[in-house]
Amino acid sequence: MKKFIDKHKDIIHGFLICVDRVIFKGYNFLSNSKSMENFLSHKSILIKDFPNYAKKHSKILRDHALATAQKYNRPYIPPKGKYNKEEYAKMIVDRDNIKSGLVCVISAMEASPTFKKIYGESHPRLKHSMIPHIALYYYFMDKIFGLMHVRIQTYFPFTVQIHVNGHEWLARKMSYHGIKYEKDDNCFTWIEDIERAQKFASKFADIKWSRILGAFARKVNPLISETGEYYFITDQFECSTDVMFNNSTEFESLFDKLLEQSTRRFGPRDILTFVGKRFDGRFKGDQINSSKKYYWGSRIKHWIRKNWMKMYNKSGSVLRIETVINNPYDFKVLRPGIRKGEEVYGWYPLAKGIKNLYRYIEIGTAANSRYLNALSVVDNPVPASKSLKLLVEPVKYKNIKYTGFNPVCNDSVKLFKAVMNGNYISFGFQNKDIRKELYDHPKTDIEKKRLAAKITRLFKKLKAHKMIAKVPRSRRWIITEKGWSVMGSAINIYDVGWQKVLYNKTA
Repeated sequence: MKKFIDKHKDIIHGFLICVDRVIFKGYNFLSNSKSMENFLSHKSILIKDFPNYAKKHSKILRDHALATAQKYNRPYIPPKGKYNKEEYAKMIVDRDNIKSGLVCVISAMEASPTFKKIYGESHPRLKHSMIPHIALYYYFMDKIFGLMHVRIQTYFPFTVQIHVNGHEWLARKMSYHGIKYEKDDNCFTWIEDIERAQKFASKFADIKWSRILGAFARKVNPLISETGEYYFITDQFECSTDVMFNNSTEFESLFDKLLEQSTRRFGPRDILTFVGKRFDGRFKGDQINSSKKYYWGSRIKHWIRKNWMKMYNKSGSVLRIETVINNPYDFKVLRPGIRKGEEVYGWYPLAKGIKNLYRYIEIGTAANSRYLNALSVVDNPVPASKSLKLLVEPVKYKNIKYTGFNPVCNDSVKLFKAVMNGNYISFGFQNKDIRKELYDHPKTDIEKKRLAAKITRLFKKLKAHKMIAKVPRSRRWIITEKGWSVMGSAINIYDVGWQKVLYNKTA
């Protein structure tokens, strides 16, 4: 991230790393079909009578929702087709000027994981199934989290889903501590004391989530004493990095180039590298890019299996990079575990437990930072002649004269693209890496040595031009700040500008 911030520091007010939307899910011991059968047996309920028993408890939950809405004189909205529930709740908040407490209860016909009765060889049993039933959405204006909701399915096992927004939470935190800010929807366009705000935002994982989530669950489930307390997991997590620009004019012209760079240049290798993975045979799955335009701006989205990254403009002056984690098992966490029968401290797949929330934040922050660093090759719209001049002129390094690079030569651009491959952003590159990028697999050892020597000469030339630097005590190389800027400009001119020139000449 530092590369991007340093490059555009003259037009940036600051940046903020903050958790955005988080969805927690609460399960009880009835979430397993076998446990549900044992529960019915303990209650002396026959499995054949399960549907009627479930409907009776469903009515208790619906009656509780209606009674809660009447108690606080808030609306209870029956099922009425598809619409945006959050926007509807916001409309009620504005209309009734609600500062705290229950906003409304919205009911909707939805399918959720539950059980259905099936007939076995000797007796009926329960099987997991998706069955449509009433789901209840309790919207609260909470004094800590702002507008949030708790969803509960009114059919066994009464799974709850709690949605909070980290930006809403941070806004209340800053207001309480007297930090002035300007906010548009769920992003901050200006913050008086960004460093202090960042310290507050970094403490999101330290909240006593188990106690708080349990309290919300008890508000919506009057049967909790019968069905047992919930254990919570992180079902969906969003970590955003917002770069706040001084004004929309400076940002909009730059954002068009950033969008072009991420759309044209970021491929599977790059996106996997951003989330800390290598592009090799161990990765099984799809990586998809999608770009769309909305009334408020443009957005590009990169899917990595069930997880994704997004870049879009917010409020005309905020660049947001966002990492969304739906499947944490693609990542690792450092914790105790068992290997070969012995307890060891090592890296294991990341689980969904809320105790791992800190690791979600680490992964999201690192991915956003790598994404921004990769965007640092994009210059603020200025004539490219200065950058090209640095490329084409010869240089002298250690009394050896090195020729310049030709920015319209295919070989030069292929070299630039090879060393700037997203797969090498985090770890750097070696001679063999670039050799594989530029040439076919050598057939003989002599040819292999010849190609290796040729790459070495190219590395020396790049180093003489101060576009790459050696990683100390290793055989790896990294791109310098100058290298990102100059080679990025050359690639952009070749891919876009020069191709347009050729097209116009042949047209």
